[in-house]
Amino acid sequence: MERQYEKKITWTIKNFSTLQSNEFYSDNFVVGDSKWRLLAYPKGNGDGFNKSFSLFLAVADSESLPNGWKRHIKYRLTVVNQMSEKLSKQEELQSWFDQNSLSWGYPAMLPLTKLVDENDGFLVNGEVKVVAEVGVLEVVGKSDVLVETLLVQESIDVNGFQVLPSQVDSVNNLFKNYPDIASKFCLENQLLRATYMNSLLCLTEILSQSPEKLSSVDLANAHCTLSSLTKAGFKLDWLEKKLKELRDTRVQQLEQDLKDLKEKFTLDDEDDFCRLCLRLWI
Repeated sequence: MERQYEKKITWTIKNFSTLQSNEFYSDNFVVGDSKWRLLAYPKGNGDGFNKSFSLFLAVADSESLPNGWKRHIKYRLTVVNQMSEKLSKQEELQSWFDQNSLSWGYPAMLPLTKLVDENDGFLVNGEVKVVAEVGVLEVVGKSDVLVETLLVQESIDVNGFQVLPSQVDSVNNLFKNYPDIASKFCLENQLLRATYMNSLLCLTEILSQSPEKLSSVDLANAHCTLSSLTKAGFKLDWLEKKLKELRDTRVQQLEQDLKDLKEKFTLDDEDDFCRLCLRLWI
């Protein structure tokens, strides 16, 4: 059976057209026993300089890994087309990362002319969205530093979950409003329990946003997270209802957009209308 990706993240690069730095890093995220991050060159890098948007996956904590470490990683990088996800640019690769190869990716991920053209759908409201899916295939030189670091972080017990002080109020409110939310969640490992709770807090924050701020990618990611939490034993009927409402609103918005577009075109403009329709993700 093909190994699935262990982590999926969405990185939104804001104010893309006015960025001054030649390179940007995403926040760190954990896959396996290592920290990772995305590296983007808005103006390109290497062979793609001044021609293409360059995108890489990079090890973020190489200094904490033992001598001779290696990580065989499967990853898929996507530059999201925010008008039609079917037109997104996606690349998939397997690479060995080590001390001499801390990053791998695509110097020519997407032509800059295509990326910055707002009519192409990759740059919307000044934002470019990137999705990364990452999975570990093989590990040489396992590190326990990350686990030890997580264990010694200051935490507070709330209903059997070790959470950060900044999360206490949010977790307390969850159990106050939904007392049986974790009644069937049986995992005992505290790191795993904390990981699931972090996912739940992120999900509730995402689904509390207005529909206008959520893309189809956001909703798809929310669905995956909700499914994972539900399978783990969380009772989340209220979030399932909220996600359905957001999806329905999204569909209504797209249907209205199509209707508005159709009213602007005559029969003679049918070809142009069809091309515009392709830019909408339904």
